[in-house]
Amino acid sequence: PRVQQVDLGKALGQEGRQFVQAGTIGQAERELAERTFDLLILDLNLPDGNGLDLLSRLRDRSALPVLILTANDLEMDQVTGLELGADDYVTKPFSTQELVARVRSQLRRYTRLGDVNASARDRRIVNGRLSYDPDSRVLTADGDEVKLTATELGILDLLMCNLGRVFPAEEIYRRVWGEEAYASENTVMVHIRRIREKIELNPREPDYLKVVWGIGYKMEKHP
Repeated sequence: PRVQQVDLGKALGQEGRQFVQAGTIGQAERELAERTFDLLILDLNLPDGNGLDLLSRLRDRSALPVLILTANDLEMDQVTGLELGADDYVTKPFSTQELVARVRSQLRRYTRLGDVNASARDRRIVNGRLSYDPDSRVLTADGDEVKLTATELGILDLLMCNLGRVFPAEEIYRRVWGEEAYASENTVMVHIRRIREKIELNPREPDYLKVVWGIGYKMEKHP
């Protein structure tokens, strides 16, 4: 889908990336059905509808990293986008350099976390109902595999490999997003909420992914 800067394709091309532009939701869906992409940059303001509708349908079938573009004053769109599974957002107006940097960060994390041949660290981590293999990056809950986006997996990987340790939202953002945290707490909070919905029996009263008020988040240890 379209972006504000017409020279984004040129900027990404200089980094060896191909960029396909779609002006409508319908066109974007056709491109997604016909090609394989590494990342989707999604403008929420499209001629034939709200980009959030496309995001919702995409998340039903794919963990493709999604970077949404939102108006500067529409915080609700940012939160809704993250809740629907977007990995990050950029607010308008933005510079091409900023957007390319965010794209680079998303692709770096997606490639790293999706590499099943990455070097092994520890053996499988079993924590109550949860079992996590940091080598294959697979999480199961009660024996069933949990489907996570690359960003959710990054957070889960950090917390499961450091059971009981409390991480401030700013540190989670720096480690997972790979860049300095700026107004990051809301972004991290929404991703934590999505993970809870996938692993907790009662997300409103979590047994595993807990908040330590005023400090941050941790993965509670369970026998």
